[in-house]
Amino acid sequence: YNVSLLYDLENLPKDYDDIVEKASLLKRNCFASVFEKYFEFQEKGESGHKKAVIHYRDDETLYVDAQKDRVTVIFSTIFKDDDDIVIGKLFMQEFKEGRRNYQQAPQVLFSHREPPQELQNTDAKTGDNIGYITFVLFPRHTSVKQRDNTINLIHTLRDYLHYHIKCSKAYIHSRMRAKTSAFLKVLNRARP
Repeated sequence: YNVSLLYDLENLPKDYDDIVEKASLLKRNCFASVFEKYFEFQEKGESGHKKAVIHYRDDETLYVDAQKDRVTVIFSTIFKDDDDIVIGKLFMQEFKEGRRNYQQAPQVLFSHREPPQELQNTDAKTGDNIGYITFVLFPRHTSVKQRDNTINLIHTLRDYLHYHIKCSKAYIHSRMRAKTSAFLKVLNRARP
């Protein structure tokens, strides 16, 4: 979807902070409506509802499903190349390690190529460059008190992951250039 916000800049209210905040939270609030619905299903102990399927980017999809004891959120994401896949796997492994140290964190699972079991018999895409990130959210994550924080963190995960992949690649590239430069200096000094 494409959304445009139109503001009359000649007639802005003096206290325009509220308008700016609402505009900045547009994407978050669109995601929140789905999450809140499924968090309420879980809170009421309802299960068996149809999975929410949101195509939030070209070829990338978000799945949300509520059970009596948990809400499962699954993101599919496209990796541009093999390096992204490797760095993405390492990054997701760190999420798993983090849960071991902090028991309040949600369970995080990552699968590459094949969709998780929850998405069997769906139109979930498969391929060498597709990864699936699964969060299992328990009542402590979906309670009314924690709901907003959970939504804020979950809806930005895809961007967070790809940002860190880009930063990691840039860091590795700069280190490789520095090493190459150092080796060239050594070789130049060794010339007769």
